[in-house]
Amino acid sequence: MTRTFWQPPHLRRDEDHEGRGATWLELFYDLVFVAAIAQLASYFSANLDWSGFATYIAFFVPIWVCWLGATFYATRFDTDDLSDRLASLFEMAIVAAMAVQVNAGLTDASVEFAICYILFRILLILQNLHAGYHVPEVRGLTTIYALGFGTGAVFWLISLLVPLPWRVGFWAIGILIDLTTPFMASQWVTQFPPSVTHLPERFGLFTIIVLGESIIGVVQGLSEHDWGVLSIVAAFLSLSIAFSLWWLYFDSVDGSPLQRIKDGNVVIAMGWVYAHLPLAICLTTMGIGVERMVSNGVQVVPSTADRWLFCGSVALCLCLLGAIHRVTWTLGSPHVRRIVGTYRLGSAAFVGVLAIASTPLNSLTLIVLVAIACAVQVGLDLRRNLVL
Repeated sequence: MTRTFWQPPHLRRDEDHEGRGATWLELFYDLVFVAAIAQLASYFSANLDWSGFATYIAFFVPIWVCWLGATFYATRFDTDDLSDRLASLFEMAIVAAMAVQVNAGLTDASVEFAICYILFRILLILQNLHAGYHVPEVRGLTTIYALGFGTGAVFWLISLLVPLPWRVGFWAIGILIDLTTPFMASQWVTQFPPSVTHLPERFGLFTIIVLGESIIGVVQGLSEHDWGVLSIVAAFLSLSIAFSLWWLYFDSVDGSPLQRIKDGNVVIAMGWVYAHLPLAICLTTMGIGVERMVSNGVQVVPSTADRWLFCGSVALCLCLLGAIHRVTWTLGSPHVRRIVGTYRLGSAAFVGVLAIASTPLNSLTLIVLVAIACAVQVGLDLRRNLVL
């Protein structure tokens, strides 16, 4: 096959996305985020307190925003030519450097982490300007993106001049500007929407990455504890929780919320996109919780922190899935989607009560009850599909 090693960016329209799957480059690109998520999980597991959680969030959000920016650019403009591949290489190197800083924590690594984020945003700005130069019809969109991302990067640059915790405050302002930039360009986003088929696949792949932390948690939990019948049962049920959440997400994920952009409703579409950030955070913390529940002994009453980490993560995942499903057209009428969302909130409330009131329960009992709550959701979905 003959490959063109350089070609100017072009706008991918709906017809260009028909039958398009994730490219080999995109799959390879995601590997560096696998490493970054693993580093984040390792750090938080070793620093399970409010300070550790704050650091975990402070690092997780910018890394996810980097992935998001690169994904949105690629779904519109990537050509998989030499310039795209080199840009991807540099972005991967930057994210790898960000991942290296995680274990040092905010106190020792916040400056280096901020520099990495600034470099990534500069590269993304240059990519958008490059695309706008070669595709004049989208120049309004790429210019607003470049200005928005540039303004956000300025706040990150200012953060280098101030001490903690003010530094993180400037990070938050910069991130907020980055995430609100698509709303500032809503007229252009409506005119040149992202792919409603390619983006759901990309978000699905990232969801698989963070779900993998639960698998790793089960394996590590068993490896740190003597094998026994109860440990094996707990490990299997922990896997079933991850499997249930996988089922609930992937049995209905599609691009229907993104189609609202074409109707001018950027809020619902971007709400669906941004719901994946807390979902990714909670799925990762769930994996940490699973590891601690299994490794500390399934007949032991877990600490308050471990109980809240495990049950709270699952409860929030169910809430977020309920929110995502409320705006997923293909699940049915608004009434049906409301019922599905209520199902999710019901199980989330039950798991939340376990976090609050389950002090006497050992880890195995908690895992059993949470696994049942998640399996009930799968059963309700199966019943709904049979009825429909």
